[in-house]
Formats: sequence, C-alpha cells, structure tokens
Amino acid sequence: MNYQDHCAEGNVNVPVEPVIFSKFSSCIIGPHDDIPYPEETEELDWEVELAFVIGKEGKKIAAKDAMSHVFGYTVAHDVSARDWQMKKNGRQWLLGKSMDGFCPLGPCIVMKENIMNPENLGIRCSVNGIIKQESNTCNLVHGIEKLVVYLSRFFTLKPGDVIITGTPPGVGVFRKPPEFLKKGDVVTCEIDEIGSITNKII
Repeated sequence: MNYQDHCAEGNVNVPVEPVIFSKFSSCIIGPHDDIPYPEETEELDWEVELAFVIGKEGKKIAAKDAMSHVFGYTVAHDVSARDWQMKKNGRQWLLGKSMDGFCPLGPCIVMKENIMNPENLGIRCSVNGIIKQESNTCNLVHGIEKLVVYLSRFFTLKPGDVIITGTPPGVGVFRKPPEFLKKGDVVTCEIDEIGSITNKII
C-alpha cells in the first residue's frame, strides 16, 4: 500500500519495509487501451500509483546518488486480482498482479527536471466518474529515494525499469462492503503535473 493515510482505514498495516513484487512486461498496456477481465478472477480491483522510470544502471546505490538514477515519472494503474493475491497460490502476489493488461501506463513520461517535487502531487482514481481514491504523494511511507536504495541492494536497476510506488486508501477490497470492477467499468487514474490514463474493463 505504501501510503500513511492507509492507517486511517483501520484494517491495513503499513509495512516497515517495502513490499516488493514483479509485474511482467505483458502487463503493460497504453493509457487508453482496454483492460481484459481474466476469467480466472472474480475480484478485479483498482490501484492508482505514481511510477518512476530508471534512467541509469546501478547496484547498491547510496541515498545521495539515488535520484541521479531516476529518469522521470508516469501514471500507473496497478490492476489487481485480489482473490489470487490474497487467497490463492499461497498468498504470493505474483499471479494476482501480473495477468495480461494489469499495468496501464501513461500518458507520457515526465522528466524529473520538469517536476519540482514528485512527493507532493495530488493523486486520484475514479471508477465510472466516481472518485474512489484521492490523496497526495507526500503520504508515501517509502519515498522514491528510499525505494531506489532498497531495491538496488538486491538487484541491479536497469534503464527502462518502471517502479510503482504504492497506492492510497480507497481500493475496492477494503471497502465495506468490498467493491470490485466489472466488465464495462471505466477507470481513470490521474496524478497532478503528469496527466491521466483512462481504461475500460472488457
């Protein structure tokens, strides 16, 4: 989750260390492409996230050098099959996060020089025009610099790697009662100074 204001939901423990998972390249679709609803899931959920793109290779990167490895920022929709993430496959997150089309990106990559403070941007997600998530990247528990340092401890960061930073409160699975996406729904994810992406579930 990686947002301090998740604590307000009362049922989410914010991890002391970042929770790391992979999304395959087949997850990536364009900012206005349709998201296929996999027949394997019944609990499709939304997550708006700030993503940053690595521009320079590095391993075991020091905090003082972390931002020199960042090229820019974009909007990500971390589509999630909650049944596969939280109930099946030993509760490993990979399958629930990595089905085809599960990572719309866009509408562009804004170079880091053009955003004064990426950790002070309004971020929101709406489903069929109704706002479901609204926060600010200042509420990130684990900021961009910390994520670069942490991840590069374990593997080499390569140019073109896309790292998504976490989602604010308001996802469907933690609503009371839970809400999930259905075919025909339209999801818009937006971050100030970057833009928005809109994708239909088909």
